[in-house]
Amino acid sequence: MRAARRFHLPVVSQNRFTSTVVGADAVDHAIILSTAKMNKILELNAEDAYAVVQPGVINNDLDQAARKQGLFYAPDPASKKMSGIGGNVATNAGGLSGVRYGSTRDNVLGLKVVLADGRLLDLGGKTSKQAFGYNLTQLFVGSEGTLGTIVEITVKLLPLPLGESLMGLAYFKDMHTLAEATKDLRMSGIYPAMLEAMDSHTLQAVSEFRDNKEMAGRGAALIFRVDSISDEGKQIVKNIMDKYHVTDVQLATDPAEQDKIISVRQDMLPAIFTGRSAVMEDMAVPTSRMAELVDTIQALSDKYPELEIFTAGHAGDGNLHPTVTWSKDAKEMPESVNIVLHEMFTKALELGGTISGEHAVGMLKNQWNNVELGEDVDWIQHQIKSLFDPMNLLNPKRKID
Repeated sequence: MRAARRFHLPVVSQNRFTSTVVGADAVDHAIILSTAKMNKILELNAEDAYAVVQPGVINNDLDQAARKQGLFYAPDPASKKMSGIGGNVATNAGGLSGVRYGSTRDNVLGLKVVLADGRLLDLGGKTSKQAFGYNLTQLFVGSEGTLGTIVEITVKLLPLPLGESLMGLAYFKDMHTLAEATKDLRMSGIYPAMLEAMDSHTLQAVSEFRDNKEMAGRGAALIFRVDSISDEGKQIVKNIMDKYHVTDVQLATDPAEQDKIISVRQDMLPAIFTGRSAVMEDMAVPTSRMAELVDTIQALSDKYPELEIFTAGHAGDGNLHPTVTWSKDAKEMPESVNIVLHEMFTKALELGGTISGEHAVGMLKNQWNNVELGEDVDWIQHQIKSLFDPMNLLNPKRKID
């Protein structure tokens, strides 16, 4: 870092390079600082339920190591088997279980960060509570490498839930109905750990990808999981399904059968991207407004027939990933793609939401800073950036530039 500062060279920190928003690509004359090989679990403390890891540790590897001690690491992004904890922290990655266990931010206790001038900051600690000083730990979570390079992370672990876990795959007539049912499940008191939605376009693509007609022609699907469910909880699930006239529900308590259900969600991205050009988006709204957002997305899909929009995501916390696709044979991206994205972003903000729920900002959305945050907040962000990185060398052109 000191050498980069001396020679005025930008530094782009890379971890496992799974960004979806051009968050860690090289810029001109930049030093690429990879932390992928800093991949050791330095400490796993079962008694106090925390782990200290280097940034290159794969998310799934940490989780599996914790499970051997009767614990687990809760954040589970779709890239869990290939993304590193450092990148997860830098982007505040979410995941399928975020509705109950939160995003990465909610599971970070402490950080070690190298600043632009080479100083090493030791932030936070190993306790679940700390009220001394400003919370600089959380400032660096989601900072996308623009304030410093994360070299060590302390995360909290959770005890494995006791009792029976119930997973289900329920088919609804449309996404609007699914959104209403999701709201009821979330507020029912059973504390779902997963509420994943897929629209009819997504189900059709997965059906073709798997060469399985079971999902073809369905209106929408919800994959849900409830940890440590009681008999009363099972009845609540049944009552909500009956309320929305759901007659086709696959339920599983056996781990192998649950894996089959979740594989439907895991096949989503390869199914959508096969044979298509695509832009996958990331926005979140209050769950009470999610039905309005899905209605807007459907209207845009109808309005621009040259495009196909696949909508799926973490319905439990209102975080949707509409993926706008067009013909692979097209020589360039249709202008209607930008129009659709602009209208979706505008609607999400109008509903009190955000245009970046968990995929960060990177280079693709920083021009929306004033729109979502307002000029005053954007100005403060630039002051913070100038304090930590006065020469603007750390991951330039991302997050706020």
